[in-house]
Amino acid sequence: MSESIVEQLQAAAKAKQVLQQLSSDTKIIILNAIADGLVAHTAEILVANKIDLDRMSDEDPKKDRLLLNSDRLNALSDSVKQIAQLSDPTNQLLLKKVLPNGLKIEKITVPLGVVGVIYESRPNVTIDVAALCIQSGNVCLLRGGSDALHTNEALLKIIHGILDEYGITRDIVQLLPVDRKHVSELLEATQYVDIIIPRGSQSLIDYVREHAKVPVIETGAGVCHTYVDRTADLDVAAKIVANAKISRPSVCNSLDTVLVDKDVAPEFLTKLTPYFEEAQVEVFADPTAYEVLRRENFSNLKAAEEADFGREFLDLKCSVKTVGSLDEALEHIATYSSKHSECIVSTNELHIEQFLNTVDAAAVYANASTRFTDGGEFGLGAEIGISTQKLHARGPFALEKLVTEKWIVRGSGQIR
Repeated sequence: MSESIVEQLQAAAKAKQVLQQLSSDTKIIILNAIADGLVAHTAEILVANKIDLDRMSDEDPKKDRLLLNSDRLNALSDSVKQIAQLSDPTNQLLLKKVLPNGLKIEKITVPLGVVGVIYESRPNVTIDVAALCIQSGNVCLLRGGSDALHTNEALLKIIHGILDEYGITRDIVQLLPVDRKHVSELLEATQYVDIIIPRGSQSLIDYVREHAKVPVIETGAGVCHTYVDRTADLDVAAKIVANAKISRPSVCNSLDTVLVDKDVAPEFLTKLTPYFEEAQVEVFADPTAYEVLRRENFSNLKAAEEADFGREFLDLKCSVKTVGSLDEALEHIATYSSKHSECIVSTNELHIEQFLNTVDAAAVYANASTRFTDGGEFGLGAEIGISTQKLHARGPFALEKLVTEKWIVRGSGQIR
């Protein structure tokens, strides 16, 4: 095992020039070839993925994130093709002017450079990040988790095969060793790496934030709420809440806490119960909600504790809290939200606008599931993650944000 990743880091920094000189047409060809390669090598990928799956407990909520199948690989292939169809975000002219002294100034978009991404359990990130970075002219250093090692290696083999075919250095997409000792080396590599993006658990994000010397853009943790207003169409509300919790509970845009106005709590929870019963959702309920669900003979019910609010479950579990007003719901969200995705279900336009304008989150919804917070769903092709911070990128961190700015100044001998 290598004692250092410095050679990989140096190679990545050197590869920036190679990637940034590729034409848009060449990048499109490469991405479409990668997309086709995913489908052509489905069997090999699934063999590698099964090795990783067999090492993970069935009780681990991350197992669904790790799982690949033909449908997911086809969707991943389609996503790469969609990225290929998006406009190259680099070399876009943002500003052009001539100063009184004759200096000609332009501001253009340029790639970030070398992007390091640290992530857990989700091999689709390997493809998403590689495709987004290629299209935006960025070199990527991928540090996936040990639980997805074989799958990530199989995916990288496909990417490298395509790069070899077109005579492009493999150094533009690299998979770093999973040994944890190399994480610190990556986080401190200011000479070679331009940005670090952690994608995963709150503990991972906290670790990267606390130890990185390279600039960090945070993505990942989502503590998502849906507030059912007293004016809500309760049938619609039950479907929205059920979708947000059940459709894919292991992802960051899934629902964690249901807030429901106490005036409609009995009727709403009665309508929600069949959905949650069928999916075997475990509910941590405050006293009012607990009593309603107990009368409904809800089978998987626990009394909520303080720790169940502000908790990202990533599983078929959620908390339920009754509130007396929209203001109380807003206060709860302000206290416990991770500023990822928040929703109100209501027919009161004033309540809707107050919610949308007041809630501090990357994505706010009225009458729609938070499960839509996704680069693909937003028409961005894919995303590296959902940024919950406010600098540089917020929300789906996708192709358009994988650039920074450069000022071009042309003179004719001016001095200051």
